[in-house]
Amino acid sequence: MIDLNRSELEHKKSELKSDYVRIQADLEKLGSVGGNPANGEKVLKRIEEELSEVNKQLSQLDD
Repeated sequence: MIDLNRSELEHKKSELKSDYVRIQADLEKLGSVGGNPANGEKVLKRIEEELSEVNKQLSQLDD
């Protein structure tokens, strides 16, 4: 990931959290109609990994 400043990282974190909540809600709807959630679960996993990286970078800025 490209080095970002604190405000850019915080913005990225906010966007990722918003995307995560939206996709999670979509998956719940999909599950209620018997759809296959596998693709959405992969996206959630990717977002979790990105959030982890952003949090790691924010933590490094605090050191």
